[in-house]
Amino acid sequence: MAARDRSARRTSASHRPPTRTAARGLWPTGPVTIPTGTVELVRDLDDPDGVTVLVNGVPSSYLDLVDPTRLVFEYMQQMAAVIDRVGDAGGALDVVHLGAAGCALARAVDATRPGSRQLAVELDTGLPELVRGWFDLPRSPALRIRAGDARAELSGLPDASADVVVRDVFAGSTTPDHVRTREMVAQVARVLRPGGVYLANCADRPPLAGARSEAATLREAFADVAVIAEPGLLRGRGYGNVVLAATDDLDVLGTAALARAVRSLPAPARLLHGDEVIAFVGSAVPLSDPPA
Repeated sequence: MAARDRSARRTSASHRPPTRTAARGLWPTGPVTIPTGTVELVRDLDDPDGVTVLVNGVPSSYLDLVDPTRLVFEYMQQMAAVIDRVGDAGGALDVVHLGAAGCALARAVDATRPGSRQLAVELDTGLPELVRGWFDLPRSPALRIRAGDARAELSGLPDASADVVVRDVFAGSTTPDHVRTREMVAQVARVLRPGGVYLANCADRPPLAGARSEAATLREAFADVAVIAEPGLLRGRGYGNVVLAATDDLDVLGTAALARAVRSLPAPARLLHGDEVIAFVGSAVPLSDPPA
């Protein structure tokens, strides 16, 4: 689920159905009730092939129905830049998406990494079925969609079974506490293969206390951590998404190529690494589960 960044603002509130070039089934003409609230499809008036998925009124996915590689949300572009550097160039990956909504990032991975196997976990039991019916998503085993709590489903996955774990879990506009702690990160580290990468989407506002605490938590569990965000947000302006990346592979996050890639995105971002991450964390304290 995305903060309301610039990439989502050009979407209109019109309820007219978008182009059905790569869609399936019938489009709803307004909000549809799901167990956790509502889901709505909103057409992009500037692009007949673009549609935003709103969950409880919050932009959660943007899909280009013709080009699955086109990611409009800025934080997804940043995540994709990191995923591009995982494993062999163009090789298949095993990816776990915690929080899926319209599965935009999963569609992009499927298109750029043929043969990948992905699991998307979504809390709402009704949303996965609707998304499958609306969009032409990869079928199982290329993409499995499972309803359930992100941490609970992660805990049931085998050791060393994923190359990438993506956390994009929100309740409204905030990330639930139980997927931000040491104990959650330990489960992520267990599921990742050696050299695998964890990507977490944090929606935050200055002084970025939540993102700093999460970065501190990741630094306890992984050998290398990076922070990616729009420069203005890092300077204390506005509200937006901070992408945290963590891995035990020291050759992934600190490269000049990755820093250049995020600077070259349509909305240029800044990558913090090494001493910059230490300074970013400052006195922030790692997060833990509350006592039983």
